[in-house]
Amino acid sequence: MNQYRIATIQDLSCFGKCSLTVAVPLMSAMGLEVCPIPTAILSTHTDGFTGWTFRDLSEDIPKIVEHWKKEGLTFDAVSTGYLGSISQIGMVSDFFDTFPGMLRVVDPVMADHGKLYTGFTLEYAAEMTKLCAKADVIVPNLTEAAFMLNEPYIATGYDEEYIHALLQRLTALGCRTAVVTGVIYDGAHQGAVAYDSKTGKYFEHFNENIDVTFHGTGDIFTSALAGALTLELGMQRALEIAVDYTVDCIRRTMDDKKNHWYGVKFEESIPFMLKLLDKCKCE
Repeated sequence: MNQYRIATIQDLSCFGKCSLTVAVPLMSAMGLEVCPIPTAILSTHTDGFTGWTFRDLSEDIPKIVEHWKKEGLTFDAVSTGYLGSISQIGMVSDFFDTFPGMLRVVDPVMADHGKLYTGFTLEYAAEMTKLCAKADVIVPNLTEAAFMLNEPYIATGYDEEYIHALLQRLTALGCRTAVVTGVIYDGAHQGAVAYDSKTGKYFEHFNENIDVTFHGTGDIFTSALAGALTLELGMQRALEIAVDYTVDCIRRTMDDKKNHWYGVKFEESIPFMLKLLDKCKCE
């Protein structure tokens, strides 16, 4: 049986448990052959640290892609995360064209809590929306969805009807399936809801709403989701794995938040994730 191969395009923060330092070990543990393209190298992630180093690797990305093309490499899927510039968005779009036929999962990492991240503009959001139109699956949070649709951000008080309509508008941009993360209906549970525009089906999964914020949990969710989809487990099972694994990572870190404020102990939760995978494969 051939091993599934997935490319992942995002930055490498050498310390901080996010982006490639999460995606590579997590999806490798899921049994995938993971091929990273680092968009930049940072000494740490930028949330809570000062004086961090940064090296832009934009010039290297086309060279890596060209070499892979010459070697005749093929990929079952590609997953993208934080992209540092509009030019890098264009490079990812070119990557999609260079390697057709693969599953394309885009996490439009650019905003949260109603605001764009520092350094990002409305022009960037517009270009990211164009990239999402070329994807098979997009994974925005509620803030990113609002920017992509040029609509007001609604933080609370929404219902299922609103989320379903939001997902329909997101897929109307061009992607087949949209997944919205951070959905909270009752205050006690948080999860993700997906819509497949081809079948007209909705999918959802919720777990405990833990009122705490850790850097990198979005990267963990998207990596687990993309991994499960690449393994052809289907959207419902992919949501269950991604939501439950992310929550378990947070739970394992809560008692040691003072020492692990910069990220969750996702490594300790990998055995739990493998049990989720085995359960899905057996059903």
